[in-house]
Amino acid sequence: MNKYSYQRDVSHKKMFLALFLLGTLLGIWIGYYISFQTFQPGETVVETKYVYKTLSNYTSYFAEINLAAVDKDGNGVTTPLIVEAKPGDGKILTNIEKLLFWVDTQQSMQIAKHVAEDLTSIDVEKYDLTYTIKSNATLVGGPSAGAALTVATIAALENKKVKDDVMMTGTINPDGTIGEVGGILEKAKAAKDLGMTLFLVPKGQGTQTYYKPEESCEKISNFIFCKTKYKEITINISKEIGIDVIEVENVSSALKYLLF
Repeated sequence: MNKYSYQRDVSHKKMFLALFLLGTLLGIWIGYYISFQTFQPGETVVETKYVYKTLSNYTSYFAEINLAAVDKDGNGVTTPLIVEAKPGDGKILTNIEKLLFWVDTQQSMQIAKHVAEDLTSIDVEKYDLTYTIKSNATLVGGPSAGAALTVATIAALENKKVKDDVMMTGTINPDGTIGEVGGILEKAKAAKDLGMTLFLVPKGQGTQTYYKPEESCEKISNFIFCKTKYKEITINISKEIGIDVIEVENVSSALKYLLF
């Protein structure tokens, strides 16, 4: 090998070594860049949730409200409900250790969640909501507790207390209005028996109208003929039961009576 061939061979080796080092450094930089971009805090949902749920200031808020209902025998009953709001990912949960919720009640919870979000401007998808009944009941059904569910959900999200001497009944609509329900008289009596001083009802249901049958008979010859007429009777719930009754059209109106 002459000196020119030797120098050319050395030059090639140096160039190869330089390219190798450059490629290695470039690979390290690209790997670091990708790793840094992928694991930035808040960029990856799984990592964010994991870190968030292990924070030391992890907090749950609770709100309790009494629900008014009518049992299978037509009697008014009251049932305590607890709503828990805690950091999560938007789940609606029910405590099924003691009871089951009917589908219409579950639907009321869904509506309550979204109405609560509209009224509080809180992103409810960052919270898990758990509904628990404190009673010996085994089944809770019907949409008539929807308005109360909404108020309790708002109270839990805002860490406020529900007044313990006020109850309400009414369904909940997606726009926050409160819909009519049945059994107002029986529910008002149950509220009074529990020591409530104020009972909130849907608009137009502060009075209850029913038709009372009145029978009159007369004897003609050897036959007795009877007629039944139905007399319209309107009852003022407040006067009949002895509890203050206020009609509320929407949840916003109800909040000022129910929350501290």
